[in-house]
Amino acid sequence: MDDLDHRLISLLRANARASIASLAKQLGVARGTVQNRMAKLEADGTVVGYTVRLKPDVQEQQIRALMTIAADGNQVDAVIRTLRGDPAVASLHSTNGRWDLVAELRADSLASFDRVLARVSRTPGVTSTETSLLLSTFKL
Repeated sequence: MDDLDHRLISLLRANARASIASLAKQLGVARGTVQNRMAKLEADGTVVGYTVRLKPDVQEQQIRALMTIAADGNQVDAVIRTLRGDPAVASLHSTNGRWDLVAELRADSLASFDRVLARVSRTPGVTSTETSLLLSTFKL
């Protein structure tokens, strides 16, 4: 990827619905260049999809939390595979320090959140977890 690809991705992160013409104008290149770059980024798997981001208060009933996870050293990859398939795991990150992974969890009720916590904690290879509920969001 070169500088143009990085700038294109940055614009798409800000507005994935931007038109090809608008992107081309902002980048100072031809529409065909933008179309070709986007097609290449999609074909090589760099761009895997486009999405909608909602303001946190749109889904007021949704419970969100960050869970830090310690995994048995030789089980980290298996834990990641399992958690990537869990619909309650909104995002999953590797990290350094005491914890191996950080997961953003989402649930619609306290009862379902309790089930998510139990499911993740009982995942084979998970040795310990710590969870903090997200109460307010000040910046996305």
